[in-house]
This record gives sequence, structure tokens and C-alpha cells, in this order.
Amino acid sequence: MTSPLAPPLMIDTNAELASWCSRWLTLPYVAVDTEFVRTETFYPIAGLIQVGDGQRAYLIDPLAITDWSPLVTLLQAPDVVKVLHACSEDLEVFTRLCNAVPLPLFDTQLAAAFLGMDFSMGYSRLVSELLNIDLPKEETRSDWLQRPLSPGQIEYAARDAQHLAELYQLLAPRIAAAGVEPWLFADTAEQVRASGQVTDPEQAYQQVKQAWRLNPAQLAILQRLAYWRETESRQRDQARNRLVRERALVPMAQQQPDNLQTLARIEDMHPRTVRQDGETLLQLIREGKAADPQDYPERLPEPLPAAANRLLKLMRKVGQTEAERLGIAPEIMLRKKVLEAMLRTGFPSGPYSLPDELNGWRRELMGEALLAVANAEVEEPV
Repeated sequence: MTSPLAPPLMIDTNAELASWCSRWLTLPYVAVDTEFVRTETFYPIAGLIQVGDGQRAYLIDPLAITDWSPLVTLLQAPDVVKVLHACSEDLEVFTRLCNAVPLPLFDTQLAAAFLGMDFSMGYSRLVSELLNIDLPKEETRSDWLQRPLSPGQIEYAARDAQHLAELYQLLAPRIAAAGVEPWLFADTAEQVRASGQVTDPEQAYQQVKQAWRLNPAQLAILQRLAYWRETESRQRDQARNRLVRERALVPMAQQQPDNLQTLARIEDMHPRTVRQDGETLLQLIREGKAADPQDYPERLPEPLPAAANRLLKLMRKVGQTEAERLGIAPEIMLRKKVLEAMLRTGFPSGPYSLPDELNGWRRELMGEALLAVANAEVEEPV
């Protein structure tokens, strides 16, 4: 069963966008969604921007608009809450499209978790549970860059924006009543801040899986390979793994092939990569091998050993206990990277301290309890 909707309005001129943004600036909130294509490119290509105001849906055509300044003003307006769902990719779309991100931001997926619903709840399931509406899935993978858009695409996009507004109307009062609204907005503000952090190509090697297995001489090679992959992906607007698969980077640094034949035998090395960029990769390997040992990167920290799991579980229990007390999804309380960062401050013999990663309301709520649990284990090992 679906609710009746006003016909969506297509916005495809600068003047129309400016006019509607002026109106939306007078509202307490707008629901915002994006449709984009990102199959082989480094950057997402916006195909459609949807806005819902609770009355109808508006579909903004990014292939026709050339002046995004009215939308930038709306996205940054402090008195208009922007409502999105699981919006990490949407933030990238807006950054690429108009160099702006939405604040203040109400993420309906995060709001559901703060209200004790499942963590990382999908949009369709949330709509089904809260609005008793089953969304069609036919257009999920469609081409949003085609013009004209099909009637099915238009209906799908419009419903997303309209139902997102309806979700906000239900969730916002519950969030306020639960007293967790400041926490939600603090978390989304941090998400927006993190979305603006661009990977430093010089440090890209540190993010390669299994890089911790390499010695400094091998890391000197990996550093050059990862730097080239990061910069070339952006310059060519090509997905990183289409340029060079990540799982091929560490084997290249370990095996250090010196010709195209041995390069082609590297595990997960795509033949296209060898044809297009093989000679460049071999040159990078040679440069890394010739590096001055004084310039080698330091070894990367190894994963925490299995012996750390007991303390990790005890610390996670602190978050679970608070989650149960507050009626919040436990996964939202203490993220794995925070717990591991705290373990690294003192493992194995302590004492432990609170890491920078534990900040804001979580630090105030659980900081002392985490210290008590961790350091008690040091003083009284079991």
C-alpha cells in the first residue's frame, strides 16, 4: 500500500532552482537525496538531486543546472535541517557537484539506531517498518544520466524524497523525546567533517590492506605504488581498483617484478593494467628499490594479537551496558577503531589512557568507565 503523492516537480533551470531554494530556506527542514553513477569513475557523477518538503517532491536536474549557489546556501543554512539517509556517498556527490555539504544533518539511519532499532538499517526496510510502505526496487540500478528519465525513474526518485520527509516527521519528535538529539547532530557533524578529509597520496600506502606485513624496504616500494595509484585515479577520474587492484599492491612490493611477464603473474593483476601501465609500475618498483634506506617508511603497527580480545570484550561491554540503559543500538556506542586505539595506548601491560578517537558525548558518558575496566585488568589480571 502506498500513500498518495502530489506530482513531482522537475527543476531544470537556474532561475527555478533559485526560486525554490529561497522558499526552502523558510522551512524547518528539507529531505534530500541523490541519484548518481559511479561504476568506473573515481568521482560520483550526479544524475538527479531530490528534495522533499513534506508536501511534494522536487527533482533537480544536475545535467541542466549551471549555477549551484542557491543550493549551496540551502545546504549550509543553519536554521534548515537537512534530512538524508546513510549519506556518506551523498556527501561526496555534493562536494563534487557544488563544493558544499549539508549542515545541520539529520541522518534517518543513524536516528533509527539511536532509537534502538537495528544498526545500519536500509532505507527500504525503514520505510516498510515505520510507514508500512513497500518501495519498488526496479530502478535501483538504472542509468540516472539518461535523458529523458523514464516514468519509473521519476516515480522512484520522487517517492524517495517524499518518504524521507515522512520518516523525519516520525523520527524527529522521538529523538527529541529520548534526549539524544544533541548526540545525533554531533555524530552527523563529525561525519560531515570526516567526509571532507582527502587522502594524502603520500600516506595512501598506510591504508592498503596487509601493508603491515611489509618491511621498510618493501614499504618504500608500496609507498610509490600507492602514491601513483591515488594521484592517477583522481587525474583520470578512474576508480582506484580499475587502475590497479588493491590486492595486487602488496604482492608487487614483496615480489618486485622486473619485467612485464613476471608483473602479469602477480596475483590479482588485471591484464588491462599490465597493458596500459605495466612499464610505469615497473619503473616505480625500480625507484622504490633504489631509495635511500634513511628515507624508508617506518613499519606499520601489526593488528592487535588474540590476547587482546579479552580486554576488548570487557571494554565493548561498557558500551553495551550503556546502550541497554539508554535504549540505543549497541553498535553505535563504541566503534571498533576507538576500542583498538585505546588498547594501543597501553597493551599489554598498561596503564591505559583515553585515545583522541574517543571524544564528545561518548568520552563524557563512558570515558571513566572504560579506564576503570582497562586498568583494573592490569592491576588484577585474571
